[in-house]
Amino acid sequence: MPLSKADFAAVLLTLELASLTTLVLLLIGTPIAWWLARTDSRWKQPIGAVVALPLVLPPTVIGFYLLVSMGPQGVIGQLTQSLGLGTLTFTFAGLVIGSVFYSLPFVVQPLQNAFEAIGRGPLEAAATLRAGPWDAFFTVVLPLAKPGFVTAAILGFAHTVGEFGVVLMIGGNIPGKTQVASVQIYNHVESMEYAQAHWLAGGMVLFSFIVLLALYSGRSSGRSNTRVWQ
Repeated sequence: MPLSKADFAAVLLTLELASLTTLVLLLIGTPIAWWLARTDSRWKQPIGAVVALPLVLPPTVIGFYLLVSMGPQGVIGQLTQSLGLGTLTFTFAGLVIGSVFYSLPFVVQPLQNAFEAIGRGPLEAAATLRAGPWDAFFTVVLPLAKPGFVTAAILGFAHTVGEFGVVLMIGGNIPGKTQVASVQIYNHVESMEYAQAHWLAGGMVLFSFIVLLALYSGRSSGRSNTRVWQ
């Protein structure tokens, strides 16, 4: 069998992590992106820079600081311990938190671009029809920003699947608990099991190609919808 039970377990854990992380990112990334797209506050640039930090920081740097903050002496660690939750290091929950930090710009930036592209015209038109802010957001903004949400979800999911440095720093290499596909590939290479590594790595290459194909197809569809709207 090309893939062992450990390989399948790592793949399933990776998909579970990427799915949950993408859901969390969409929930917290949407209001952040909306605020960045609409605000004229002097804090827009600093907050935008903080959101974009994972684009330039090495994953091991992010993983190190998250490891320290979630450890027994860290701010997050002390909070979770006071709540009776223990520490989040070397747990699946810790992987989710690390993944959210690491993939945040890949969700926020596409959403921000989508919101900015809508402009104020549709919202002003909705206001003349007595639509409230929430009504206008759900009935006007969300449909128009759908390509941005598709792009954000695809990028967030794919980026989480490809994580290595952050998850290894925070979660270690615990089979069935924190051992994701990228870490399992590393294990195979370290053990000189190149055939097994080829199967997993090749699957990730195929997955990446499908993701990019879906992304470019979504962008083409989005441009068509924009032309129709205009």
